[in-house]
Amino acid sequence: PGARETLKNRQRKRTAVDTTKIEDRQERKKVKRAARKKAAPKAKRTTPRGSNKKKVKKLARGQSKR
Repeated sequence: PGARETLKNRQRKRTAVDTTKIEDRQERKKVKRAARKKAAPKAKRTTPRGSNKKKVKKLARGQSKR
C-alpha cells in the first residue's frame, strides 16, 4: 500500500495543475494554459518517434503463392 501511494504521488507531480476544483471551463483552460507556459520546455527526442513499433516484414512480391 505504501509503495502504491508514493507512485501515485509521483505520477500526480508530473501533471501540470490540479484543476479539479475549478468548475468554470474557461477559467480552467486559462489556468492550464498559464501553467503550460510557465513549465520548462520539453527536451528534444533522443530516438525517432515510432522506433519501438513492431516492424512488419514485407510480403513476397510477384506471382501469388496459392
